[in-house]
Amino acid sequence: MSGTPAILACAPGTPPALDPGFRPAALATREMKRLVKASCKAVLVGIAIEQADGSVFQFSTEVLPEEHPAASSNALHVERFVKFLLWSRGGHKVYVQGPKTVADQLRAHYTDTPAGRFDAEIMGSRIYEKPFEIVHTATLPAAHEATMPLGRHLEGCRIGFDLGASDRKAAAVIDGTVVFSEEVPWDPVKQTDPRYHFDQMMDMLRSAAKHLPRVDAIGGSAAGVYVNNRVKVASLFRGIPKENFAQAKNVFLDLKKEWNNVPFEVVNDGEVTALAGSMSLNDTAVLGIALGSSQAGGYCTRDGKITSWLNELAFVPVDYNPQAAVDEWSGDYGCGVQYFSQQCVGRLLKPAGIEVDPALSLPEKLIHVQNLMKKNDPRARRIFETIGTYLGYAVAHYAGFYDIKNVLILGRVTSGDGGAVIIEFAKDALRTEFPELFDRMKFNTPDERDKRHGQAIAAASLPVVPRKQ
Repeated sequence: MSGTPAILACAPGTPPALDPGFRPAALATREMKRLVKASCKAVLVGIAIEQADGSVFQFSTEVLPEEHPAASSNALHVERFVKFLLWSRGGHKVYVQGPKTVADQLRAHYTDTPAGRFDAEIMGSRIYEKPFEIVHTATLPAAHEATMPLGRHLEGCRIGFDLGASDRKAAAVIDGTVVFSEEVPWDPVKQTDPRYHFDQMMDMLRSAAKHLPRVDAIGGSAAGVYVNNRVKVASLFRGIPKENFAQAKNVFLDLKKEWNNVPFEVVNDGEVTALAGSMSLNDTAVLGIALGSSQAGGYCTRDGKITSWLNELAFVPVDYNPQAAVDEWSGDYGCGVQYFSQQCVGRLLKPAGIEVDPALSLPEKLIHVQNLMKKNDPRARRIFETIGTYLGYAVAHYAGFYDIKNVLILGRVTSGDGGAVIIEFAKDALRTEFPELFDRMKFNTPDERDKRHGQAIAAASLPVVPRKQ
């Protein structure tokens, strides 16, 4: 990797079995800090991310002076740093305090590169419905966050649901106890008519409502970004043409009307996963990571709340190798979706030496690998070892942006014996390279009860039911 930025020179001490080119974001960040400290000329770069409601998140990092021999690392470090902030917190305006060249390089990235333009469009017009901006400033705006203390409301008769890419789940919940649940296959991603989604979800809610004396509230989780119950960006609705997206945008508001405007809340599935984990563990500071058709992320704060942050870890860079796997949606490289999902299993088949019918879907390829794992096939084991090593380094990187006591790991990729291997190798990578983090974190997986009902109970607990006077 000669001629590349100096921060990419650090190979992992615990390399993933099937990916020798892996360059963990955590190691690149640590090397940047080392170079800056050794230079004795740290250059402070302040970053503030603003959301449409006025929330502002402040961060800072340090880069090398422009005359430093390794200064070519600055642009990569800041761009990947800001991308993490955009997809973990969310915002349409990025304030940059520091050298003007840093702001200019960022602005060029978001206007001149396909991956940058994707992020700018999603953050600007799609999520926050504001122009996306990079602003160079001498003074950052003050930090301010509009909190959203959702969840943990279990009184009454509620419906909880979870919408995935391959199945939808719903449960009827009375005072925190699940009295009915079902899981139904569906295929939302390819659908071009938003009526399909509405009808499927109405059937789901009606099915659960049959088991309740009344419906006091409805809470749900779904893959994607949702603001005030409006669909902003979601893979579940990717098949709908832009000209028809307005109908999909308000589908949950339309559902609420059909259910007599009972309290109704829909949030990202990762947030509900973290909330469910916190409720089950009876602990806080939980980062939930779901390895499924994509990668879902969610966070429950140290005071037990979920936030207005995006936590879309699927788009967060975890591998800084410019030759890393590319996400087919955003066009960017090294992002979590290609490391913690069925897509990762699919791309590791070839280096593992496993041949399958190319016509098989990704879920079918995962099942094939899991069946090989049951037979103690070493090729399948190396796939899960590789994912585990990726995960250990990724968690170390996440810890630079989240206060983490508990890491909750779940999702279809973790089913069966492979899940234990993933966690084993994640712990090994973290213990070897970042012992100070390993000592203060716990890895958790949901038990069978939580797998069946935890998400539904947490989702059902999202809305507040006003007290009757």
